[in-house]
Amino acid sequence: MNKIELIELTAENIQANGCYCLRSKQKSTGYQAKKAWLIDQFGQGLKYIQLMENDKLAGFIEYTPIEHSSRVVYGENYYVIHCLWVNITGKGYATQLIEKVIQDAKNHKKDGVIVVTNPTTSWTPSKEVFLKKDFTELEDAPYGFELLVYKINEAANPYFPNDWEERLTLHNNQLTILRTAQCPYIDIAIDNVIEAASKLQIKAEIHHLQTREELLKLSPTPYGVYGVIFMNKLVAYHRLTVHSAMKRMKEFI
Repeated sequence: MNKIELIELTAENIQANGCYCLRSKQKSTGYQAKKAWLIDQFGQGLKYIQLMENDKLAGFIEYTPIEHSSRVVYGENYYVIHCLWVNITGKGYATQLIEKVIQDAKNHKKDGVIVVTNPTTSWTPSKEVFLKKDFTELEDAPYGFELLVYKINEAANPYFPNDWEERLTLHNNQLTILRTAQCPYIDIAIDNVIEAASKLQIKAEIHHLQTREELLKLSPTPYGVYGVIFMNKLVAYHRLTVHSAMKRMKEFI
C-alpha cells in the first residue's frame, strides 16, 4: 500500500525538502530566488504543501491570502491558489491537495478559495479538477484566463480588472519585461527574450514588480508573475524559446 503524506514547507525544512519546480537545478538563480521568496512569504501566510508518495515528491500546491497574492484579481478574505502540480495522475492527488486548501480556508474563516486557470498554458492550472470540487467559473479575461471561486460564505465575488488593453500602453512602445520572484522559471524566460531582442537590436527594460499594488496596476494579464510587452502588444506571459520570442516581436515591428 502506498504511503501518502502531506508536508508543509517552512523556513526550517525548506533546505532539506526543497521546492518542486526547477529542483534539478537548485544552484540556479531562479531556484534560489524562489526559495528566498518563499521564506519571506511564509511570514505573510503563504502555504506550500508537498504531497509525498512513499517518501517521493508526487505533487504540490501553493496558496496565499489574496492581499499577498501575485494573481491580478480583486477581492477580500479569500485564499488564492498560485500553483497546483502533480506528476502522477489518476490517483486523486490534485483533489487531495485542493481539499487541503479548502479545509485550511475554513479553519482560517476565509470566505472562499480563488484560482486563476488557463487551458492554453501549463504555467497555470486547468479548470476541470476545480470544477469537480464545486468551484464556480465567474468570468474570463483576454488570452484565455478564467476566474474560479469556491465559496464558503455569502460574500462579494472576486473579480478581474477590466482595463487590460490600457495596461499595454503604459510603456511607450518599449520592450518591457515585468517580473516577480514567484516562479523559478522566469529567469530562463527573460534570458530567452533578451537574447531574441539582441538579435533584433531591440533594447529591453526589466521592471521587477515589488508590491501587490504595483502588480495589480501594471500586470498585462491575470497571471501577474511575468509579462512581456512590445509596441503596446503582449508578447508573452509564459516562457518562449528564443526563436518564438523573435517571431512574436517581429510581428509588431
